[in-house]
Amino acid sequence: MKVASDAWRFFLPVLAGAIALCFTHFYVMTLAMCLLAGFILFFFRDPERVIPAEPNAVVSPADGLLHKIDTEWFDAETGEKRTRVSIFLSVFNVHVNRFPVSGKISKREAREGKFLAAFNHLASEENAQVALVIDSPYGRITVKQIVGLIARRIVCHAQLGQMAVKGERYGLMRFGSRMDVTVPSSAELKVKVGDKVQAGSTILALLK
Repeated sequence: MKVASDAWRFFLPVLAGAIALCFTHFYVMTLAMCLLAGFILFFFRDPERVIPAEPNAVVSPADGLLHKIDTEWFDAETGEKRTRVSIFLSVFNVHVNRFPVSGKISKREAREGKFLAAFNHLASEENAQVALVIDSPYGRITVKQIVGLIARRIVCHAQLGQMAVKGERYGLMRFGSRMDVTVPSSAELKVKVGDKVQAGSTILALLK
């Protein structure tokens, strides 16, 4: 099983602790440490995905539950009406994030904020987050990594000016969180609230 590189900084100390406890009589603690080490590998798993070939497809940036679709969302900077799709990630989902489209990253903004529960719709605006704007041949796409109540660490390797490739890995969020994608209002949605989506392989919308 492939795991994200971030896993080792958590897994190795726990594994070392479990090995050390093996030489003691604290068998319950040894078992607990082994279970924790196993959960860390499970949480940081990084499966391969089949990326849709359609050039105008917007794929999900994360695994999780499609929590909300807002077709009347307005971009605060441009005043443009867009469609926002929100995905909730539980601790049991894969947390590796992938680019939803191919294009040039024209904006990268990290913002401090609150730590509301990720399923709270106010989290999209008020929580700490990292937002990317990707200029694709079919329009401008925004994708946000948003922290939750427990997940307070965002890893974003994407840089301003970089060329994003749809489906490629670019970051990770730790221990439950939320991701938002905004697309032009003319986009044809291919999902509905309650759908389970997979990063890189589930088509959220088709751009026109």
